[in-house]
Amino acid sequence: MSFYDQLKFNADGLIPAIIQEQKTGRVLMMAWMNRASLEKTIETGKTYFWSRSRRKFWMKGETSGHVQQVKDIAFDCDGDTLLIQVEQIGAACHEGYQSCFFRAAENKGRSFKVTEPQLETPERIYGKK
Repeated sequence: MSFYDQLKFNADGLIPAIIQEQKTGRVLMMAWMNRASLEKTIETGKTYFWSRSRRKFWMKGETSGHVQQVKDIAFDCDGDTLLIQVEQIGAACHEGYQSCFFRAAENKGRSFKVTEPQLETPERIYGKK
């Protein structure tokens, strides 16, 4: 039985992928993959995803240059979630933070705080819109 046969894609043909920095264990982001993006990720060693909002196949870093070098791909016991360990080059978040999870709840959820410094502004990464 192949690796792909173990995976459970949802009705839209997608599976969530949690992206983790291998060296630190920090969760960087979560994105959706379809079979084609997973195959391209395995083939190239760089992460590819499916954008549900843009309905488009994309490579992480294709615009920003902040690519992810794949180190390991695992799946959970149910086969419905991927864990992809990477070496992150630059910011993982499109808002210029190392991780997309740069905010944390405080005051029993009445407010939040930013938990890490912004590495670059989106304008600097992507240019003015």
